[in-house]
Amino acid sequence: MLEKIIELTNEYIESMPKKERKKYGQFFTSMETARFMAGLYNIDEKKSKVSILDAGAGSGILSCAFIERLETIDSIQKIELTCYENDNNVLPLLKRNLEYCKEKSGKKIVINIIEDNYILSQYLDFNHMIGGNDNPKKYDFVIGNPPYMKIPKDAPEATAMPEVCYGAPNLYFIFASMGLFNLCEDGEMVYIIPRSWTSGAYFKRFREYFLTIGKLKHIHLFVSRSKVFDKESVLQETIIIKVRKTVKTPETVTITSSQSNSDFGEITSLTVPYDLVVAGEDYYVYLVTDENEVEVLRKLHKFDKTLPAIGVKMKTGLTVDFRNREILRDEEEEGAIPLFYSQHIKQGKVEFPIQKEHEYVVTEQNGLMQDNKNYLFVKRFTAKEEPRRLQCGVYLAKRFPQYKKISTQNKINFVDGVLTEMSECLVYGLYVLFNSTLYDEYYRILNGSTQVNSTEINAMPVPDLEDIQEMGRKVLKSRDYSEANCNLILEGYCG
Repeated sequence: MLEKIIELTNEYIESMPKKERKKYGQFFTSMETARFMAGLYNIDEKKSKVSILDAGAGSGILSCAFIERLETIDSIQKIELTCYENDNNVLPLLKRNLEYCKEKSGKKIVINIIEDNYILSQYLDFNHMIGGNDNPKKYDFVIGNPPYMKIPKDAPEATAMPEVCYGAPNLYFIFASMGLFNLCEDGEMVYIIPRSWTSGAYFKRFREYFLTIGKLKHIHLFVSRSKVFDKESVLQETIIIKVRKTVKTPETVTITSSQSNSDFGEITSLTVPYDLVVAGEDYYVYLVTDENEVEVLRKLHKFDKTLPAIGVKMKTGLTVDFRNREILRDEEEEGAIPLFYSQHIKQGKVEFPIQKEHEYVVTEQNGLMQDNKNYLFVKRFTAKEEPRRLQCGVYLAKRFPQYKKISTQNKINFVDGVLTEMSECLVYGLYVLFNSTLYDEYYRILNGSTQVNSTEINAMPVPDLEDIQEMGRKVLKSRDYSEANCNLILEGYCG
């Protein structure tokens, strides 16, 4: 059944320019992925009737895969399938494909295609507003490959769902929120979506809603970024999630991974305590892939402080150099102050000057200057192949007594004392954390990108202030600033 649908979809992909499909954020699911997703559901074999929702149905690949799965369950006699799709280009193909499934199936299938905007057609229900339905239709199962598309924060879909939107949203998580709303109590939803929602400030409201009303049961990771939508050349880190609509927290969550979308036969599987995967007041989701990573989380989740809780905070560098060309200088001159770049961070120290262009600025703008005091500088961007994601350097004000003010380029982050200047011991203690293997591994689990995000760093679990200062004293006394020695020092506090 599914082979035919895929064949017709591939013909459509070839006939429809990608630019046209991009308007709808449309990327089609592969056959193997669709079958894997349909196979994730727990289906009660005593049921005789099921209802399914597929929002943003496209050509009907996921609906068809689900029907194919239900064909194998004898007790189920009737399938009610509702599909939302408002792209006029793909609608004729969707109708044709679903009719084909209906003809081939041995079950009674009732198909309802709603040619409307999925979000706007029921946002009154979602927000419990006047004019909404007090008793909206709910489904036993929701399956989806939602549109992937950034929308403006004042787009109608974003303003329709203020409970989950913050900043510039993406349609995929608005669809996921509505999908969960459409689910029956204890119903199951399987979605293929980017992993970007699992951490960071933009998705906080969504995570709070999604992981309070629903609970993750299964997460599937793809090791290769480019092999998920192989016909589409999408470089998006994509995951498959299965969510149950319940307020009861499960003890564990299953995390599986495969190389790409075509080798689901070779899957690694891990069962992880739920409170290690979904943790903290920000509901971050930690995508662990092996026992070593589980152990990293176990160790760090013993700490109950964050950087702001101990009086320090990571901030992003102040000066966007290409927007402030007129203030940049190659040489030191009267009134010039240093502008620190990531290139100034070398082997755990900050070196200056290094005969780099534009390493001085002359400015009167307070917003581009900071006090010359102790900081820990951390690179904001690293290359995918680099061995470490967290790369830091200690900046000590006493090494540059000639300056009252300095500046930092936007591609570095810096950790700063909030109320008082950080002592040398504290800066070196933070260096022990940021230069350790444990924290580097932790950050990689948390964030799949190569960018070090200050919001995520500020939410990281860290030891007490006194312990961090003591670590700093130890590393200073040893004069060994290597990763191995940082590991040794940290081990004494989280073993």
